[in-house]
Amino acid sequence: MSRMTPFASPLLLGFDAMEKTLERLAKANDGYPPYNIERIHADSSGEPERLRITLAVAGFSEDELDVTVEENQLLIRGRQTEQPERDYLYRGIAARQFQRVFVLADGMQVSGARLRNGLLSVDLTRPEPARMVRKINISVSK
Repeated sequence: MSRMTPFASPLLLGFDAMEKTLERLAKANDGYPPYNIERIHADSSGEPERLRITLAVAGFSEDELDVTVEENQLLIRGRQTEQPERDYLYRGIAARQFQRVFVLADGMQVSGARLRNGLLSVDLTRPEPARMVRKINISVSK
């Protein structure tokens, strides 16, 4: 029996790479650290509408976090360094590394990242796509 996917429709041409990306993302993200994605509406000062991804990264310093964009993927990595001078009686906060991957639509741009009170916020802008209509000439063969 063959597997039917949402991108198998004959009306969706050229989306096979997107399907592979979605499958890879489903396997990659394990739920840590938790995050929010919010829409920040355009304001009167001329700021365009944007998206903000906020991750709970308590215990991580700025040097232990890495935010990069590779092709159309936003990668957020965290790696805490062990501090050998500490002698824990109980350790309930894990020094755990993580990697979060977000697929960005074409044209999405990362406008900045901020670490405050244990929350890492990454702002994304979504420029308005230009509406394009192109006339295709029909050739007549005899």
